[in-house]
Amino acid sequence: MLDNLTGTKILFQVLNFFTLISFFLVNSQAQADHSQKTWETAHKSIVVVNPSWPGYDKPGFGAPPGTAPAGAGFYYQFGEDKKSGFIITAAHVVKKADLITIVDFSGKSAEADIHAIDMRRDIAVLKTTLHGHSLEVLETEPLIGSHVCALGNSFGLGTGISCGVVSAVNRVGIGINKIEDFIQTDAAVNPGMSGGALVDPQGRLVGLVDAIFTKKADIDAGVNFAISVRLLRASFAAQTKVGIKF
Repeated sequence: MLDNLTGTKILFQVLNFFTLISFFLVNSQAQADHSQKTWETAHKSIVVVNPSWPGYDKPGFGAPPGTAPAGAGFYYQFGEDKKSGFIITAAHVVKKADLITIVDFSGKSAEADIHAIDMRRDIAVLKTTLHGHSLEVLETEPLIGSHVCALGNSFGLGTGISCGVVSAVNRVGIGINKIEDFIQTDAAVNPGMSGGALVDPQGRLVGLVDAIFTKKADIDAGVNFAISVRLLRASFAAQTKVGIKF
């Protein structure tokens, strides 16, 4: 009787083990699959943002201390037309630039002007003649633990994607910006990705990639921040109130 019970227990443990392995394999494959779909849906809305800093003839050189020489942005819809000439990026990417060039997914480039800038929230709106397809927006706050991907221009290498989860929402008082409402994620973020998009598996905008939480160096530490859609919209409303039209 004891031998039968022992054998049954071992068999149960073996079955549990293989069930667990199967779960991780299937889940891993599912995440990989939807990450590919996320890229396909969202990457055409992402642009490289190349600021030229005072005293330099071309972008990528002379950025102020603590600022990457390049950044990212994404097309955003203000009116009825999904094709937009407005690009959202982080204010710190472009605030001191005397020339801004954007490059879209196909390699086409154009100059862009700062249409509106909100230094307190670190949000800038650029306007360009090179129109692109706007990202759809997630209308609800993302759930903690839900899968997200960051698209941006890491180290100035061009648009790429990294994926992770939402680690926390409503992060405030971090001390990065004067007005904060951050989504925290462990999706890898490095210099050059500022201004890029944090999106959900369906490629819908969740937030604007803004900051890396690190004390000593600009390297990914698994604690990264994106400005929430709610704060983006608050910024646009504030700009509209003072007469800026989108």
